Amino acid sequence: MNRTPHILIVDDHREIRDALKRYLEHNGMRADAVENATTMDRALAGGEYDLIILDIMMPGEDGLSVCRRLRSRGNVPLLMLSALGEETDRVVGLEMGADDYLAKPFSPREVLARIRAILRRSERTERMGGNLGGKWLRFSKWRLAVDRRMLVDPEDREILLTTAEFRLLIVFLERPRVVLSRDRLLDLTNGRRAGPFDRAIDNQISRLRRKIEDRPSQPEIIVTVRGDGYSLTVNVAEQP
Repeated sequence: MNRTPHILIVDDHREIRDALKRYLEHNGMRADAVENATTMDRALAGGEYDLIILDIMMPGEDGLSVCRRLRSRGNVPLLMLSALGEETDRVVGLEMGADDYLAKPFSPREVLARIRAILRRSERTERMGGNLGGKWLRFSKWRLAVDRRMLVDPEDREILLTTAEFRLLIVFLERPRVVLSRDRLLDLTNGRRAGPFDRAIDNQISRLRRKIEDRPSQPEIIVTVRGDGYSLTVNVAEQP
């Protein structure tokens, strides 16, 4: 990313959002800070942002609802914050399409590191697909407009993919009928190795299956290869 990243902080705690804003600006980023979903909507209507830092526990519309709403209409990266550190809360946020999750209390330095990692992944996503850029791909009953990150079902209905879902699907479409381990998938999509209890890939595949499989609990497009990982079982073709 050549231009200065523009970050929007959405948190009802003034001390937190003001401190984050100062820290990000001190480290070479542009940052705006607002207190709730209503003021966030006004900020989004008036400007473009490269990433949104979104608190879960806010008065009015909470962060999970905001995340769901944002994901229904676009792919701006989301870093979710919460005082709730339980694994279930983290999983819910990630399943709704957040790119990363950070529990309070946190250090501004860690927030900055997470932001930079997300932006690197997003920039890499823009380059993913190699020769697939500008093309339509067909697999099973589905079509994918690569540049638009848009799935089209057999009835010509458009389904928006999150950034994480798009990265994962492209990896499979580039490697049909190849068995990919969790470590390999995590490396290809996020540039890191899985920890011993890392379920990020499993959660992303579960979300993707709910969009492309007729019966997500009995998948036929992306199948589990027990002990080895996952595989796309259908052919992939370019559509003129």
